[in-house]
Formats: sequence, C-alpha cells, structure tokens
Amino acid sequence: MKQRASIIGAASPVKIWLQRFAFVLLLTIAFMTLLIGKADTVVVSRARMALIDLLAPVLEAVATPIQTVRRTVADVSDYMHLADENRALKAQNDTLMEWQRVARELQAQNDSLRHILKFSPDPAASFVTAPIIADTSSGFVRSVVILAGTREGVSKGQAAMTGAGLVGRVLEVGFRASRVLLLTDINARVPVIIERTRDQAVLSGDNSPMPELRYLPRDADIKIGDRIVTSGAGGAFPPGLPVGEVADVSGGHYRVQPLADLARLEFLRLVNYALPGILADDLGIDTTGYDPTRQGIIDSLLTRATGNSGNAAKAPKKKAAVAAPAAAPAAAAPVESQAPRQRAAGTE
Repeated sequence: MKQRASIIGAASPVKIWLQRFAFVLLLTIAFMTLLIGKADTVVVSRARMALIDLLAPVLEAVATPIQTVRRTVADVSDYMHLADENRALKAQNDTLMEWQRVARELQAQNDSLRHILKFSPDPAASFVTAPIIADTSSGFVRSVVILAGTREGVSKGQAAMTGAGLVGRVLEVGFRASRVLLLTDINARVPVIIERTRDQAVLSGDNSPMPELRYLPRDADIKIGDRIVTSGAGGAFPPGLPVGEVADVSGGHYRVQPLADLARLEFLRLVNYALPGILADDLGIDTTGYDPTRQGIIDSLLTRATGNSGNAAKAPKKKAAVAAPAAAPAAAAPVESQAPRQRAAGTE
C-alpha cells in the first residue's frame, strides 16, 4: 500500500504539469509535424499512407454495419411503397392498353378510307446532311453555302432543315457545293398555314431577322405564339413542316420568328420530298435559273388570287388591246414588199 501511495504521489506532479502545459505541448507537436512535412514530403506521405493502410480494416469493419443498416432501411421503405407502385403501374397499363385499342381502330379506319379514296401516300423522303462552309449573306442577300452538291444527290428546290424546323431551300447546285436561300431573304416566299386557325398565308422574307406573313384573310385571328407550318401549296414543300411562331403583331403586320436559329447554323439537312417544284407548271416560269425580278410576277399573281377578282377578269381584255397594234407592222409588210416590184415595172 505504501509503495502504491508513493507511486501515486510521485505521478501527481507530472499529471499537474501535463494539465498546465498540455496546450503548449500539443501546439509544439503540431508545429514539429508541420516542419517535418515541409522538410521531407515523401516521408510524410509514406507515413500517412501507412497509417491509412493500418486503419483501413478498422474503417471497413465500422462502415459495413452502417451500410447494412442503410440497405435494410431502404428495402423496408421500398417494400412499404411496393403495393402503391404496383397499383399505379396496373392503372397505367390499363390506360395504355385502352389507347392501343383505340389506335388500332383508328389505323384500321384510316387504311379503309385511304383505300376507298385511293389516297396517294406521301413520297418517301431522302436526305443529305452537310456542313455550312460559307455565309454569303450581305445587305441584299441571305444565303449560305454548304459542302454538298450533285455528287451527293442534291438538286434545286430541296428543303433545307435543321432539327428545329425549316431553314430555306436549295437555290443553286454545283458538283461539290450548293447555295441555300434562307427564309429571311428578300426573295424567299413560302406557302404556310397557321396551325391554330388554319388560315393560309405566304411567309415573305425582307432581309430582316423575322419574315412577314402576307396575303392573310381579312378576318384572320392571329395571335402571338401561333405556330406556323408549311401548307404544301405550290408543290414547293410538303405540308406540316415546322417553320416558326408569330412573334410580333403590330400595325397590321405579322412577324414570324423562325424556329431554327439562322444566326448559328452549322449543319443543314437537305431533304428531297420528290415534289413537282415551285409553281413551274402553273405559272410557266422557268425555275432552272435564278432571277430576282421573277419574284414580282409571283407577288402580283398571289395578290390577284387572294382578291381583286374584277381586276383579274379585266386583264385578258387589256392583253388583247395591247396585242392588237402588234398586228399592224405585220399587215404593212406586204405593202412594203410590193413597192420594189412597181418601181421595177416602171423602169422596164
């Protein structure tokens, strides 16, 4: 007992000293560790990795029960919600089966009606995707040049599209490259239809970022946000291609924001819908060349078709009146041809 008491009495001063200078001692150890780490980083790194290797089994032993408990809790939670999810999936499956039945009925009716009407299906479309290699836009033209030509099967009039919608049409075709006329070009005209009201119009470019809707009916109810798609009139594009949305309605003018970002075009898809062409047969216009003055002819014909039927009826009379004086030189030709004969007879 006396020895134990003497040991405790001898240790008491050390304990008191440690309690008083513990903070200073810990600070000194930390400082020394920092100096050793700065002096020899390799030794410190090896020591740290050795300590981690020693503690890894301990950490794994501690983490394994925790992970087991978490998985058990998650399994119990999933089991509790399993019945609700099962009921929801059954209801969704019933709804989908009903929609499938309706779709099959509609498909059968559609096939029957097409057979009765001898409906001609849409032509199979082929396409070529090509990068844009040049932007030839200027103050008077909005067009781009793409790296695809006749060797890739590109031809005039093909629709140029992106994933968002219609961009324009192929205007000129070379062997390796082609030029695409954009929707915003002043010579661009696209027959369109307002998806909500089914009113037909012509999307007319004017070299501004937003082309204008023209030749609308007077009672057209156009609102901002209305979706614009191609109408298929004229055989230029098939119906239903997305074009843009009405973005501005002011002063009787309707501006359309194209769905495709025409300022950031990188690739274009040239789609061949095997359509007859752009008013070539109806108007007698040769579409093999490009002449901006022909756009005035198209505009006048479209204006005449949408209104002013009386002026359209008077047009043939004016043409006949103009054609009548043209016959006078033809009639005068024989008189002039007889004069040399009379002179020749007098000399004889």
